[in-house]
Amino acid sequence: MTIPVMKPYLGEEEALAAAEAVRSGWIAQGPRVADFERAFAAEVGATHGVAVSSCTAALHLALAMLGVGPGDEVVVPSLSFIATTNAVRYVGARPVFADVDPATANLTPESVKAALGPATRAVLLVHQGGMPADLDAVRAVCEPSGIPVLEDAACAIGSTYRGHPVGHGSLLAAWSFHPRKILTTGEGGMLTTEDPDWAVRLRRLREHGMSVSAADRHRSAQPILEQYLELGFNYRMTDIQAAVGLVQLDRLAGVIQRRRERAERYRTLLADVPGLSAVADPAYGTSNFQSFWVTLADHFPVDRNELLRRLAEQGVSARRGIMAAHLEPACADLEHGPLPVTEWFTRSSLILPLFHELTDQEQERVVAVIEEAAR
Repeated sequence: MTIPVMKPYLGEEEALAAAEAVRSGWIAQGPRVADFERAFAAEVGATHGVAVSSCTAALHLALAMLGVGPGDEVVVPSLSFIATTNAVRYVGARPVFADVDPATANLTPESVKAALGPATRAVLLVHQGGMPADLDAVRAVCEPSGIPVLEDAACAIGSTYRGHPVGHGSLLAAWSFHPRKILTTGEGGMLTTEDPDWAVRLRRLREHGMSVSAADRHRSAQPILEQYLELGFNYRMTDIQAAVGLVQLDRLAGVIQRRRERAERYRTLLADVPGLSAVADPAYGTSNFQSFWVTLADHFPVDRNELLRRLAEQGVSARRGIMAAHLEPACADLEHGPLPVTEWFTRSSLILPLFHELTDQEQERVVAVIEEAAR
C-alpha cells in the first residue's frame, strides 16, 4: 500500500459542520466566514482576519492594496511555490529574486539587502514549508528605507517565531488552506493585519470593490443600493469552507504536536545516514513541519531523482524539494543574479511523507529505502 506524502486530517465533525452550513441555506460568504476570520486571527495573534478564496488571492490583494504596480520591484525568494512570484506579476511589478539560507530555505537579511534597489516597493518574506523566517532581521534591513515586509505564511499556521505564533503583529500575512496544508478548507486563504482600515478595504477589494457586502445587504430590513468604489476582485470564501475551517482550528494544537513528534522521530531514525541532512527548528522559533525535507550531499551515492524513483518503487510517495521559480519556463523572461543556494536546494532536496496518521511502521519503511540507497 502506498504511503502518501500528505493526507488531510478530516473527520465526521467537518462533514457535519459542512452539512449544517448547507442546510442553513447560507452557503456563500456569510456569518460562518466572519466567525472563522475572528477565530483564525485570534489563533495567530492578529487583530483582523480577511478570508479569501486562496493564498494566491491573498498575496495579490496585499500587493494591490499597497499600490504596488508597474515600474515597481518586489524582493521574493525564487525558492517558493510559483504563486509567490506570480502574485507580484499580477500587479505588473517585477519580482527580484534573492537567495536563501541553506538550513531554513528562507530569505536572509543579507540576501534581501543585496536585492534592494530604488524601485523596491516591498519584500515578500516566505515562511517556507512551515519554517519560520527571521522576520525581525529582515525588517531591520527594510525599515530604514520605509519598505514594508509582507509575509507569505501559506504553510506556517502553528509555527512560532520568538515565542509568538507566526502572524503575531504582522503588517500583512497571507495564509493557505489548500488540502496539502495542515489546516484545510478544501481551497481558501486568509489575510491577517493589525490595521483596521486595511481590513475594511481588503474586504471591499475581495468583493468587487462593493461599498456594502452582500451579507450586510441581505440582513438589512430595507433595500440598500450599493456602490462600487474601486476596481475589485471576486475572491470570496464560502460559509461551507469556513464551517470546515472552524472545526480544523479546534484540532490544530493536537495536529501540530503530532506532526512535531513524527518529525523528531524521522530525525532520530535518519541521524546516522551519511550525506543526508534533515530539516530542524531554527534557534529563534519552531516549525509546524508542514513539509519535512531532507537534503543530499553531493557525495550521496544516488541523486535526488534516483532516490525519489526508489522510494516510489517501494510504495512511498515522496516529492521533490521546494521548486525554484526562476528555473521554470513561465519565468524565463525574468532577469536575475546568481542564486547558488536556491539552485543547490531545489536539486538536492526531497520532501518525505508526514501526516497526522503516519505510523511508526510507515516511517520505518521510508527510512529503510533511504538507508539502502545510502549504502
